[in-house]
Amino acid sequence: MKSIFTIAFCFLAGPILAQQTVGLFSRLPASEDGYVLLAPNLSKKTYLIDKCGREINEWTSAYTPGFSAYLLEDGTLLRTGYLANSLFTYAGSGGLIQRFDWNNNLLWSLNISSTTECQHHDICYLPNGNILAIVWELKTVAQAIAAGRDSSLAGSDMWPDKIVEYQPVGTNSANIVWEWHAWDHLVQDRDSTKRNYGKIADNPGKLDINHISGSPANPDWLHLNSVAYNAQLDQIILSSFYFNEIWIIDHSTTTLQARGTTGGQSGRGGEILYRWGNPEAYGRGTVADRKFFESHDAHWIPQGFQDAGKIMVFNNGKGRPEGNYSSVEVIAPDMDENGNYILNQNLPYGPISPSWDYSAAPNKLSFFSPVMAGAERLPNGNTLICEATEGNLFEVTPNGSTVWKYVNPIAISGPLKQGDRADQNMVFRIRQYPIGYKGLKGKSLVPRAPLELNPIPNNCTSGSPTSVSIQQQDGQELRVANPFTQSIELEALSNLNSGTATLLNMLGQPCGQWSLNLKAGQRTSLPLQHLLPAGAYLLQWTNGPSRTQIKLVHE
Repeated sequence: MKSIFTIAFCFLAGPILAQQTVGLFSRLPASEDGYVLLAPNLSKKTYLIDKCGREINEWTSAYTPGFSAYLLEDGTLLRTGYLANSLFTYAGSGGLIQRFDWNNNLLWSLNISSTTECQHHDICYLPNGNILAIVWELKTVAQAIAAGRDSSLAGSDMWPDKIVEYQPVGTNSANIVWEWHAWDHLVQDRDSTKRNYGKIADNPGKLDINHISGSPANPDWLHLNSVAYNAQLDQIILSSFYFNEIWIIDHSTTTLQARGTTGGQSGRGGEILYRWGNPEAYGRGTVADRKFFESHDAHWIPQGFQDAGKIMVFNNGKGRPEGNYSSVEVIAPDMDENGNYILNQNLPYGPISPSWDYSAAPNKLSFFSPVMAGAERLPNGNTLICEATEGNLFEVTPNGSTVWKYVNPIAISGPLKQGDRADQNMVFRIRQYPIGYKGLKGKSLVPRAPLELNPIPNNCTSGSPTSVSIQQQDGQELRVANPFTQSIELEALSNLNSGTATLLNMLGQPCGQWSLNLKAGQRTSLPLQHLLPAGAYLLQWTNGPSRTQIKLVHE
């Protein structure tokens, strides 16, 4: 049997030519395996990588993100896109929702960008297939003053947020099936002639229209930046960057009920059911009581996970009295036996402090993302964190030990190479999906090369085939008889027509490639040009659409 050697090259153990600046820095055994989805802020590509930093899949849009992206259980990618809007120009502006299949075919898109409204920051896919979106809506100076806005603060238009539930229709449209407007739930204590006049502390379910954080001229008054859903409670949680709070609202209402103060499972209509982070915003505290210093990514921890049912939030930490540093915090709201959030008279919502939090040790100031960012609890109890402005992605154990560290190598210019400064590589947020995730079933998960250029070799293994022989649907099968002497001995268990065998290291780099034509029962020797370093390898056989993968370990 003739074997034709065509290509043989591989990064071997030896001196590193460039200082590492991007890609995978470390992965310890305590790290949770899985696949990480990231949509770099300044790239039109969205990537799924394994925990070794190797590309599993990528999607290309005509637009940079605006900002969030999610891999759904049917294997499709749901992402936001940035449409330039001459009116809604502040950070986080999006205006577009897109859905792609695994092969990058655009299935559906929705434009939510006009002179009166604009989607921004985040979306949330619901169990019924609908999509929640955060949308700015335009209110003029006159409308703001009519609603009780202090005229000394009303120097420009206002963009209060609304939450809109869209039911996708066709390929580029949707029905609006539910809405909640922050503008429907205002209170003010300056003009007694207005219908929304009242004492702020007596109306914790409403928003003080004269509460500001930052410049009064900023029309982006609330700056909601995350939306998440709890199906068990049928509630929605929001994060307000400028109010330094998280809010929970009732989704079980009708749109009409959501405008008022009655109806829904809570009986309170569209009022805020729970808020936490800055009691001064609703008249039940002072600046000293503030817990959040701008925040992102508020969501409930899923059932079955450590701290299930509690709320995780990324506390950006800008303006802390003790210095600027970020933290990830878990909040356990006080609730009664009927599931109502407890609020005692004249006191703020509990708890007094988080039940768990992470900040960098020993130097808290070394971890800081003033904007964007997020975190999520993983099945093994670890927490995956995105330090957005640095493109720094890492995983910590419950006691705060870092067990995985990766720096996003995709910048505005494209992939960076080792030694390049990790700059303009921001990532709004990331999400991890387990090895057995429904959306990955039946998909090709063969690791490709890392995203960065000239990656540094390592022996990382992640999400790879674990069996020595994998039977394909067309009946083709290979078996390795004697790997890693001076050659690899390969046996065909069925007829293998002309195809290609490729040996890859765990960075996805080819270490050898051979053209083969074998009959059942025949063996062949695949010569190795170099003595390979110890580690894990992947032998991949391809013949048209057929692909067999064999994981090898060289000790």
